Amino acid sequence: MSPVVDATSSDRAESVAATVDAVRRGEVVVIPTDTVYGIGADAFDASAVADVPAAKGRGREMPPPVLIPDVRTIDGLARAVPDWARRLVDELWPGPLTLVLLAQPSLHWDPGETAGTVALRMPDDEVALDVLRETGPMAVTSANRTGEPAATTITDAAVQLGPAVSVYLDGGPRTSREPSTIIDCTGETPVVLREGAIARERLEEILGAGFDEIADADETTEADETTDAADPQQWEDLPSSSDTPDDPSTDPTPDTEAPR
Repeated sequence: MSPVVDATSSDRAESVAATVDAVRRGEVVVIPTDTVYGIGADAFDASAVADVPAAKGRGREMPPPVLIPDVRTIDGLARAVPDWARRLVDELWPGPLTLVLLAQPSLHWDPGETAGTVALRMPDDEVALDVLRETGPMAVTSANRTGEPAATTITDAAVQLGPAVSVYLDGGPRTSREPSTIIDCTGETPVVLREGAIARERLEEILGAGFDEIADADETTEADETTDAADPQQWEDLPSSSDTPDDPSTDPTPDTEAPR
C-alpha cells in the first residue's frame, strides 16, 4: 500500500515535503485541489507524465493540464497571451478557471498530444500551492480511473489508483465536483470550451457581454491555422471532473470524460 500522508494536522509540513520528494524522484502522486483530488507528476519529466494517464487507464491522446503555483509562471510556459486572458487571471486566479494557451515552443517537455497548446490553472488550495511552490509546474488530472467518479476524498483516490501512485497527500474531503471553467485563449476571441464553476455572468463582468462572439467568421488567425485547441476533447480531464459522461461535472465531450 502506498503511503498516505496527512496535510490536515500538525504534520502538514512533513507531509508536503514527502510529496515533493516523490515528485522530484519522478514518481506519481495524488494531491488535493480546490475542486477534486488530482493525480500528477513533474510536468517536465516525460516518463512521469506518461505514467499519469497510464494510472487512469488511458493513453497520451488526452494530455493532462498543468497546475502552476503563481501568475508569473504563465509567461514561462505560454506565448502570445492576450490582454483579455490576463484580465481573467487577475480577477479569477487562484480558482477554478483553466486557460488553454499557445505553448512556448522552446519548452523541453512532452505532456502528450497538445497540438502546440497548454492548459494552465492556478488552484485555490493552500496545500496544493505548497506542493507546487516546491515542485514547479505539475501535470495534474482528476484522481480516478477512467469511467469512474472523480475522487473527493483521499480514500476514493487510493481505492481507484492503488500502487500506481507513490504518495497520497490527504487534504481533507473536497466539497464539490463542479469542474473548472475552460476557455480557449489561442485566438483573437475567447471561446468557452466548458462551462463550469465560474458562471458566464461573471465572465461577462470581466470581458463584457458577447465577449465570445466572432466579428467576421471568414477571418482566420495564426492560432486558428496552427492549433486545434478549441476541441474540448483535447483537454478533457482537468482535475475538477469525473470520468462519467452522464455526470454534469464532466467534460462536454460527448464520447469521453472532461478536465479538472
